[in-house]
Amino acid sequence: MGNGSTTNSIPPWDTADLPEPKPLSWRNWASFIGPGIVMMGIQIGGGEWLLGPAVTARFGGGLMWIATVAIVLQVFYNLECGRYALYCGEPVFTGFMRMRPGPTFWVGVMLTLNLSALVPGLSTHGAALIASLILDRPPTLADRGLITILAYVCLLGVTVPIFLGGKVYNMLQTVMTAKVAIVLGFCLIIGVTCVSPTNWWNVFSGFVKFGNVPVSDGHGGEVVANAVSHVWQHGEWPTISVASIVMLGAFAGYAGGGGLANSTYSNFVRDKGWGMGSQVGAIPSAVGGGSVTLSHVGKVFELTTDNLRRWRGWWRYVLTDQILVWAPGCFMGMALPALISMQFAQYSTITPEQTSVAQAIVTADGIFHSGFSPVLAKVLWIVALFTGMMVMLPSQMSIVDDFSRRWTDAIWTANSRVRNVMQPHQVKYIYYSILGSYVLWSFVCAFLFSNAPKLMTDFIANFNNLAIGVTSFQLLWINHCLLPREVRPKWYHSAGVASCGAFYLGLAALVFAFKIWPMITGSH
Repeated sequence: MGNGSTTNSIPPWDTADLPEPKPLSWRNWASFIGPGIVMMGIQIGGGEWLLGPAVTARFGGGLMWIATVAIVLQVFYNLECGRYALYCGEPVFTGFMRMRPGPTFWVGVMLTLNLSALVPGLSTHGAALIASLILDRPPTLADRGLITILAYVCLLGVTVPIFLGGKVYNMLQTVMTAKVAIVLGFCLIIGVTCVSPTNWWNVFSGFVKFGNVPVSDGHGGEVVANAVSHVWQHGEWPTISVASIVMLGAFAGYAGGGGLANSTYSNFVRDKGWGMGSQVGAIPSAVGGGSVTLSHVGKVFELTTDNLRRWRGWWRYVLTDQILVWAPGCFMGMALPALISMQFAQYSTITPEQTSVAQAIVTADGIFHSGFSPVLAKVLWIVALFTGMMVMLPSQMSIVDDFSRRWTDAIWTANSRVRNVMQPHQVKYIYYSILGSYVLWSFVCAFLFSNAPKLMTDFIANFNNLAIGVTSFQLLWINHCLLPREVRPKWYHSAGVASCGAFYLGLAALVFAFKIWPMITGSH
């Protein structure tokens, strides 16, 4: 077993015994439900509520297979994030910095890959939803000033819960559990009572229609065609509609999680106290977190028979969390909003002037004009908008936390002065300083992009594809180099993560080749 470092910049791991996991049973359900619910709550956001409904409203359920591929590949990615945190109690971002050429280089790489987090798209979408309630109509570009002010209020509002709860993670788990219950509950009730069986079939069958792609219909529109069938019939691959490449890349980028958001699963495993996370600590909240501390470096266990037996027990926690909680939740989170959009978006009266509004507003408007009685239509309009806010704002809260904790962990472990001077209970000073700076920067972006929330969404998602693609291979690198042979990933886990990296880097390359490069060269 190595010391956990291929550079001299970060101290080697300490050693401790691996705690005994509680048995997986309904009696202990609170012990193993946590990180997956938090991740699910975070990730029922842009993809599920914005891009999923937009894609199904445009193409039906024929492209939902992209979500299937994305979610399945992200399960492999998340499992490897969990593996690293279970073994040493560190987030994978710290593992990346342990590799050559050293922390300074990898901090630069991660800063670049984290650029999309500097664009607060979800708070602007949430502000548009609140504006709809205030104005009693969908907002237009003329309402930009109101939306910008509301975006400021939302950005401040979503930071308040982060200050409470003892551990920051505890509040995230509470908020995200409530979000999942409210959002999926609303969608399921509307879906069962109001959506036709045909649309249910279109959406859920779409999850297995592998190879479907949008192609030109020859008349300026688009239709869905199966690439494999096209090759079989015509002997050549179909030409994918260039106009849809960015949207499809964004759809895949937001399905499940995407970007560096998935890597935060390792932080949540640590803060939940799974595996060696219980020996390391967590980031304390500003209020009620006085007894919570966080070690500067991780701790690992000796490879004894007892510890390896406990390791297998903890690994079952991560498997259960990902396969039985996170993945099914992501499929439902993608399918249910898409069902509602497919059923009701056709009735929307949104005009071309309002094309920048969130798809959630289009769906709510469609529900209002779909033939319900005036009173019921008004109630459903309000509830649909409120549900949209429950999607956007907690997810924006998680982005604020995600950005802050990622760079807190980087500074806390990699900076020698911080390691030597700051005590384990003082990590919150770094966390909240970064959080405050991030919110101030978000104010600037909320103004700059207030009239183009969809542009923000497309940019964030496609940049996320590059981030998750690159870090997939970094995950394989650290888990095969830093972890002992007994707990390293099996070949099929490695193949799954490598496929995840190839899939997302391929999408990023497509968007660059067909959209960005022509814009740079003026050849579009």
